[in-house]
Amino acid sequence: MKTLIKMCGLRRPEDIEAVNELRPDYVGFVLFPGSRRYVTPETVKALRVGLAPGIRTVGVFVDEKPENVAWLLEEGVIDIAQLHGNEDEAYLESLRGLTEKPLIKAFRIRNEADIQRAMKSSAEEILLDAGAGDGKTFDWNLLAAVTRPYFLAGGLNPENVPEAVRTLKPYAVDVSSGIETNGFKDKEKMREFVRKVRGDRA
Repeated sequence: MKTLIKMCGLRRPEDIEAVNELRPDYVGFVLFPGSRRYVTPETVKALRVGLAPGIRTVGVFVDEKPENVAWLLEEGVIDIAQLHGNEDEAYLESLRGLTEKPLIKAFRIRNEADIQRAMKSSAEEILLDAGAGDGKTFDWNLLAAVTRPYFLAGGLNPENVPEAVRTLKPYAVDVSSGIETNGFKDKEKMREFVRKVRGDRA
């Protein structure tokens, strides 16, 4: 099965133009004010208007109020919510009382216990990360114990993603800083990342 691609942290119209050409499977918008890649819901709405059909939109949140997340999902501003904070099962249950849209729960992987926590999550998808978008990888050997599909994040770039896809066979790879130059998305790095994941299909 082919590995899907998620490009996260889009902020500008030129980012949208690039993904429309390269056609990743998912694009992510960071709706957490503490991030340098933060965009407002209004900006996401405006950018989404120009997004090609078939690319799914993910909103990234950190300990946001469930009603705010649900509203953006129900209004169609985003298709999926990615939860990157301390959201526990009670939070997921609360959010599910407000929306039936799919959820991705992110887990910071440092040891076997983190893997077990991720495996037990009731979220439709899990994302396994090194940290908080700091461009660092983690010990991929820990992933041998993972028996459910996952998004692989943390320090991926055009140089190391072929090995990740070949050895880990993740459901999807998630990239942000690895396709940036000076803090902004770099179309050539984006193109190279897609080519390395998809090979001749790019």
